[in-house]
Amino acid sequence: MGIINLDHLSANPLLPEVQEAMVKAIKSNYGNPSSQHKIGDPASEALDGARESVARLINCVAPKEVVFTSGGTESVNHAIKGAAFANTKKGNQIVTSNIEHNAVLRSLRRLKMMDFKVTSVPVDQHGRVNPSDVEGAITDKTILVSIMHSNNEIGTLQPIKEIAQITRDKGVLFHTDAVDSVGVVPVDVQELEVDLLSFASNPFYGPTGVGGLYIRRGTKIWPILDGGVQENNKRAGTENLIGIIGMGVAAELALKHMDSRISHYKRLKDKLIKELPNFITEYYVNGHPELALPNLVSVSIKYIEGESIVLLLDEEDIAVSTRSACAAGALQASHVLLSIGRDFADAQGTLVVTFGIDNREEDVERFLVVLKDAVKTLRDISPLYPKAAQA
Repeated sequence: MGIINLDHLSANPLLPEVQEAMVKAIKSNYGNPSSQHKIGDPASEALDGARESVARLINCVAPKEVVFTSGGTESVNHAIKGAAFANTKKGNQIVTSNIEHNAVLRSLRRLKMMDFKVTSVPVDQHGRVNPSDVEGAITDKTILVSIMHSNNEIGTLQPIKEIAQITRDKGVLFHTDAVDSVGVVPVDVQELEVDLLSFASNPFYGPTGVGGLYIRRGTKIWPILDGGVQENNKRAGTENLIGIIGMGVAAELALKHMDSRISHYKRLKDKLIKELPNFITEYYVNGHPELALPNLVSVSIKYIEGESIVLLLDEEDIAVSTRSACAAGALQASHVLLSIGRDFADAQGTLVVTFGIDNREEDVERFLVVLKDAVKTLRDISPLYPKAAQA
């Protein structure tokens, strides 16, 4: 029995079709897309083709509105810092939420050191932002609102379309971090009416180290990398052509198989949540029960520490996470879980399970059996576990 991967949010294998396209490109397409000669022509054509494929995935009608980046973190940094720097004549306030990814939070922290003001709105017990709170936080100095499309720790989906209507009425730019949504659930930039949308390749089985930023035509934004005029003068530097080609193929497959993948994820998610009470007690399932990613389950288990569960599961060849890989190893409790009302101890006892297309119901069954033993082992030695509960 091999390793059971229940941490697909951290890493996904490349699909065979993606591998094949990338290997083929490595062997035959070494040109620079910006070159003005025959060696560069195939590279330019491949770049344009991948851009069109990625644009279709998010229903972007003008492919040039898609800017390729090195991944989700760069895309988020570009959206937030680029919009802030380009709009300082209008104001210096940015509105966000309490549960954003570190790429957003640390970009904003950097901007605060440069005299930008940040207002953060709360979320409810399911991790949902109230659009009226966003509206109430906007002032005549607000230049940008940044609210994530889905949360990477609890899976909750945000009311992006409603918030976009508010920002559009107020004349404020709106960015959404959709790194964990694009290619997993339908994301339509025309329907959402956002100005900026960041995403990455890996969540939909493309290569790591490549992502994208949707920039609606007419959006005032500065590049954050200075140099050449690549990516429609939005992002300097020769493109990662091989990675982008792989991303393009992965985007085509994600769009083609979206419905079947979602059905598969939901079946596994529902099975896990339904059967969990038969194996452990005293826990919380985090996130919205319906408006959430279909492939993610977040569970806070009382009286134990999440990192210890991860290690015990890993010994049994089951890979799970306690939070996003970008925050793994942090000693403090998750700001996301504290924001939805979990106390420090319960937040520290949280597991995040994320399913992939390779998972089967047998994986869920194996996970539950091993989890039951791991929880018992840790509670037996936990000073937090009530004596009465042990009897």
